[in-house]
Amino acid sequence: MPISRQQLSTALSELLQPHRYQDYCPNGLQVEGRDSIARVVTGVTACQALLDAAVAHNADAVLVHHGYFWQSEPPELIGMKARRIRTLIQADINLYAYHLPLDSHLTLGNNAGLGRALGITEFHPVEPDNPSLPLFVGSLPAGQNQSEVAQQLEHILNRAVLSEGERFVRKVAWCTGGGQGYIDRAADWGADLFVTGEVSEQTIHSARERGIGFIAAGHHATERFGVQSVGRWLAETLGLEHEFIDIDNPA
Repeated sequence: MPISRQQLSTALSELLQPHRYQDYCPNGLQVEGRDSIARVVTGVTACQALLDAAVAHNADAVLVHHGYFWQSEPPELIGMKARRIRTLIQADINLYAYHLPLDSHLTLGNNAGLGRALGITEFHPVEPDNPSLPLFVGSLPAGQNQSEVAQQLEHILNRAVLSEGERFVRKVAWCTGGGQGYIDRAADWGADLFVTGEVSEQTIHSARERGIGFIAAGHHATERFGVQSVGRWLAETLGLEHEFIDIDNPA
């Protein structure tokens, strides 16, 4: 049964609580479309390929982790950005985007999903009172070799990972996406291993000199969890049709 755009906005706001975060973009409804919503397409990034797929699937709304209107981007609606917005408006499709709220949700978020992929059942943010810091920590009760953790992630994420070092791992810190800058925070916490999506040149030196294992498992790959979990929640809770569309990205 269809629901109104306002009902969907309210449900997502109550679930993800965007007001708790200091973020780099607006969270929530970014582009307004039709009022009646029955079918939702989810994806990691609101790229043109995802929008074209949403139009082909007759979606009423698209829910993504990476939307538009970032603090650092030009405000003009021209070129690639204009084409994307035009696609949504011409098809009368709503665009919802949630960045940090989708990283840090304790059960449905990207970091919660990556924690479960690591085999960690009990985890929490390193600073629970600071939801805008999406660094999570937990322990592997029996411990594993770093190479075993890397193989497990490759199997679950269906992609090769970059693994630096070889340690016996009990304490793990992780941050999905472009979280490589948190490696020193992970080392300060006492992690044996830090897992994130991306790697920078200086990250490897930090790992070696701080004595911490490091795995980069892909920005896109580690941030597929949240939108899928929220999409399933919308289907189960509100009765909406949901389809996750994965636009492959090797980064």
